[in-house]
Amino acid sequence: MSSPYVAQVGEHEQLEWLGGGTMEVLLDAKHTGGHLSVFRSIVPTATASPVHLHPDEDEIFVMLRGSGLIWAGDRRFELHAGGVAFLPRAVPHAYRFTSDDVEMLAIATPSGMEGFLRDAGWDRSRPKPPGWAVTPEALRRSAATNGQVVLGPPLATDEMIPAALLDAHH
Repeated sequence: MSSPYVAQVGEHEQLEWLGGGTMEVLLDAKHTGGHLSVFRSIVPTATASPVHLHPDEDEIFVMLRGSGLIWAGDRRFELHAGGVAFLPRAVPHAYRFTSDDVEMLAIATPSGMEGFLRDAGWDRSRPKPPGWAVTPEALRRSAATNGQVVLGPPLATDEMIPAALLDAHH
């Protein structure tokens, strides 16, 4: 059974993430009894995720500021401030922020995705080595260790997820 939990601004774990942005861990397994995790992405410049999937977690994106493209399976959607997207578990997906100054919530159920983020990201409470960045290799390694699957590189705005990647995970 989980207990009530409250954290104020500035008390959240902050990880350096894709594009030099910040991924804040707002709620994790420890605080929700494993039911869900909530993250906030704050990204200063347009950036993109690789094509990936979460075998065990459904994911919800809520765009708070900015805009982006979301690919899920064989579909592509635009997501603008105030928009929401549901991405079912085991469906290959990717995102590309198409504006600068993006803020987006990601909710994963059940929890567990935070292990992947912590392993591939950099804890901003520690000094960072010069030149450190989230790399494709770090993402693949962390995914393999933490029950996630990186399928391919980020997509250009006019691309779709290749059929071979969709077929490989049906």
